[in-house]
Amino acid sequence: MMGNYFGGFGFGFGWIFMLLFWGLIIWGVFALVRGAGGHGCCGHNRGEHKNDNALEILKERYAKGEISKEEFEEKMSVLKK
Repeated sequence: MMGNYFGGFGFGFGWIFMLLFWGLIIWGVFALVRGAGGHGCCGHNRGEHKNDNALEILKERYAKGEISKEEFEEKMSVLKK
């Protein structure tokens, strides 16, 4: 009676389904942990990170002489809002 518990060929492929099952569980936990941490690096959320990046680009453009002081100050005031 114990020998027929796995039903013939279920025993041969059962380990594959077990690996798939645990792989999906581990992947799901990883995805939840990664998603709970937020997007971006160093604890910034997306909005703050984009604003910091835009500010750096604005400073670089001003330093290169691509924009005037007035344009820089105008765009800076928009970014600070």
